[in-house]
Amino acid sequence: MSVRLRARDIARRLRGTRGRTRRLRGLAALLRPYRGRVAMMVFALVSGTAASLAPAPLVAYAIDDGIVKHDMTVLALIVAGFFAAALVVWVMTAAQTYLVEWVGQRALADLRLSIFDHLQRLPVGFYETRPTGVLISRMTNDVEALDSLVTDSVVTLFQGGLTLLGTLVILLTFDVKLALITFTMIPVIFAASLAFRIASADAYKRTRETIGAITGYLQETLSGVRVVRAFGQEPRHQREFAELNAGNRAANMTTVYLNAAYFPSIELVSALATVVVLLYGGSQVLDGHLAVGILVGFLAALSNFFNPITQLSQLYTTYQAAMAALDKIFELLDEQPDMVEDAQALTLPRLRGALSFEHVSFAYPRRRGEDEGSARVLALDDLSLAIAPGETVALVGATGAGKSTFAKLVARFYDVSSGRVLIDGRDVREVSFASLRSQLGVVPQEAFLFSGTIRANIAFGRPDADASEIEAAAHAVGAHELISALPDGYETEIGERGVQLSAGQRQLVSFARALAADPRILVLDEATSNLDLRSERRIEEGMRRLLAGRTAIVIAHRLSTIRGASRIVVLEHGQIAEQGSHEELIAAGGVYARLYRDWSEDAAA
Repeated sequence: MSVRLRARDIARRLRGTRGRTRRLRGLAALLRPYRGRVAMMVFALVSGTAASLAPAPLVAYAIDDGIVKHDMTVLALIVAGFFAAALVVWVMTAAQTYLVEWVGQRALADLRLSIFDHLQRLPVGFYETRPTGVLISRMTNDVEALDSLVTDSVVTLFQGGLTLLGTLVILLTFDVKLALITFTMIPVIFAASLAFRIASADAYKRTRETIGAITGYLQETLSGVRVVRAFGQEPRHQREFAELNAGNRAANMTTVYLNAAYFPSIELVSALATVVVLLYGGSQVLDGHLAVGILVGFLAALSNFFNPITQLSQLYTTYQAAMAALDKIFELLDEQPDMVEDAQALTLPRLRGALSFEHVSFAYPRRRGEDEGSARVLALDDLSLAIAPGETVALVGATGAGKSTFAKLVARFYDVSSGRVLIDGRDVREVSFASLRSQLGVVPQEAFLFSGTIRANIAFGRPDADASEIEAAAHAVGAHELISALPDGYETEIGERGVQLSAGQRQLVSFARALAADPRILVLDEATSNLDLRSERRIEEGMRRLLAGRTAIVIAHRLSTIRGASRIVVLEHGQIAEQGSHEELIAAGGVYARLYRDWSEDAAA
């Protein structure tokens, strides 16, 4: 199975059930691909734990059958048994350590890949309602919380459980009365553990929520640091971060208080049990009813009875943190795309570029927490429009008229509420995402560039493009000159989001990126709004080349960029108010004429 398919299989298995069953199924799904190594790991743990229980019985035999009876042969055999047990523990501990880490790290890597693959398949609308930092926290903080559970804690769980069971058998074998005296402490320990479990469950859940809030706020603040500085809001952000940090500290301190109360109590119960056993067992030895070796061996085994309880209790704190993190991951993996590719989706051939909206209405999905009963405003209302192959259509209108929504439906970032969107006569819901978007180019208002070189960014939509094709695309849109003037030319590292370039330079690179991908349908969404007039004039010829032979949808508030469009469509309240050429609409004296007059006055001012 490929890495990607395995990631999707794990994500699928992690969904669909609730509570403890779901968690166990989720962990089993992560470990299933490595069940051979898991079996070897379990064997090493069982063998090593069994060998670690040998010293207590060996001590009893050494004293009663060797030292007391002055039998050097028996003593020598017992010493050899000690050495053999120590050797087995050493070998098996080394094996289990390697296998646990090997399996654990691969399982966590698979989980990260599952989350990332799932995020890649969620629709654009999902990211418009979720803080990016919280999603990052799922991938980092919450997965890291699972790290100790699937590595060190697995060893503790198996070793502690097996040691406890083995010690119970050994204590009963040594002396039933002493064992029963010891077991009277179990109800006390059980009651304390139950109270600790109930109190700590909510505390650990709060720690996961607060660390997610911190990560989300940190990501948002760092992304908008220029705005924060520009408005001098550093003190306010420091106060708000301090409040979030204090909330996280308070949640963690709750777990600290619980741990400080619980674990010393277990140690106290262990000490009391040892005192009682020593008093009763000592009197039995003095009365001749119990061999001294049995008492010494019993006391040696007694630590193996309480130590696992303490270790398992400590494991529970790790378990609570990990389960809270796993629940958060489950919540993310439960998010299902509201758009799914049809099982029989068609692969589009090379497009001619005919585009048609047939009675399309669309309202954005409700945001999380929004009242289910609230009415939704239609972004597009019974809109019908046909665009011929190679035609350039400009969409204009006031903010909220539906221009960007129109473009999102073409790219199938959302599905229509009613009606159909057709490309070359095919409903976009019936074609594969890949074959549609590989022939669709989008140049947004805010040119998003990735960290790396300019060359890599231009080739983003077509990674196999060679140097000549990349440079030809840059030449065509007028970007070659400015790129060549940079210190390393096309190999210039531009930093995260292209911060080393100006807004206009980033937009020119995004034009070159769109042209290099050779799309059949091109959407320019306010693509020249960040360019000054000089830069805009410089790329006018490049834009003509970019649009030549392609179906193009140009969205612009700066009306000078759309006068050459084949047709101008004016949207108002999600409907077509009027359409025609620039000259026709000016002559009509309608909505477009008013918009153009207002724009001309603003430009003149």
